[in-house]
Amino acid sequence: MHALNPSKIRAAAHRAMALAALHANSSLSTRLTRYNQHMSKARALETIGGVQ
Repeated sequence: MHALNPSKIRAAAHRAMALAALHANSSLSTRLTRYNQHMSKARALETIGGVQ
């Protein structure tokens, strides 16, 4: 069994939130801003946690 990596879980959660942001009922600029914020956090967590 492999141990769960908290960084990997959080990165996946931020990816899910990024996709949810694209489908939200708000303006395009707001959706893109939220998407980009969540994806940058996911990428940072991948770098820190060594997620591939």
